[in-house]
Amino acid sequence: MKAYIINKYTKDGLQFADVPMPRAGDNDVLVEVHSASLNLLDSKIKKGEFKLLLPYKFPLILGHDVAGIVTQVGKNVGKFKVGDEVYSRVRDFRIGTFAEYIAINESDVALKPKNLTMEESASIPLVALTAWQALVENANLKKGQKVFIQAGSGGVGTIAIQLAKHLGVTVATTASTKSFELLKSLGADVVIDYKTQDFETMLKDYDVVLNSQDNKTLEKSINILKPGGQVISISGPPTPGFANEIGLPWYLKIVLSLLSLGIRKKAKKQNVGFFFLFMKANGSQLDKITNLIEADVIKPVIDKIYTFEQTPEALKYVESGRAKGKVVIKVK
Repeated sequence: MKAYIINKYTKDGLQFADVPMPRAGDNDVLVEVHSASLNLLDSKIKKGEFKLLLPYKFPLILGHDVAGIVTQVGKNVGKFKVGDEVYSRVRDFRIGTFAEYIAINESDVALKPKNLTMEESASIPLVALTAWQALVENANLKKGQKVFIQAGSGGVGTIAIQLAKHLGVTVATTASTKSFELLKSLGADVVIDYKTQDFETMLKDYDVVLNSQDNKTLEKSINILKPGGQVISISGPPTPGFANEIGLPWYLKIVLSLLSLGIRKKAKKQNVGFFFLFMKANGSQLDKITNLIEADVIKPVIDKIYTFEQTPEALKYVESGRAKGKVVIKVK
């Protein structure tokens, strides 16, 4: 089958290659890929930024998000059948959606929303699961609370704003002025121009921050929280708790402890919580997200759709940081 691979960590583009067809294990479904979406995570893995946390073997097919049709099921699979239209954020060490087929553990898969196209469905899993795990699972957002979601026009931001509004909270976000109209249509209550305004002087007594930016922005975010509030960061720094969770060796636990020491101290001093989130594949959570999509609570936001042959170009566009919402490739 055709796929886009890397043979080493690189800043260069992807290679188009013929690779062996994947085999479905006993607990897997084999999916014919119709569409896949691209995430900054794909770029960071390509460049080796996660090689200590996710030591992949080469050649490596990139891609975490997929929508397609089940063509084969393993003998232990009970939830899906051949012909089902499904979508997934595949688990770490099983990635590879920039290809014509992929085998996925059935627990990472959900039936795709009936009211979305394959391209729209492929845009959803990673960013929606990130928003869900941040705002529902970890922050446990309650009606009447206030949340600050950084970079509202990005892939995670566009979904997180919609989810937060569904939960009944006040939402503040940052963006450039050209995205204001979009973000207000998604439900944002306060939209701050990150180029000319300082959110730290405009926001106070917030319950939760969803941080997706650099450490300087993270430190400023702590200052807008009320005592007992919490900042959930999807961009680092990783914590010792995360190291324990994924079973890293002792020397990497020490490294992560040192990397996050400053921010953990600042959070403790101001009586707020700090949590590093590295989202996980989860088909049952994706089922809940599907219900919200089919109820028109959450809508996909897609910037561009590329052909399969344009995958390297699509990844460059994601890396540019200019995308509003998601970037998708149409494989079939």
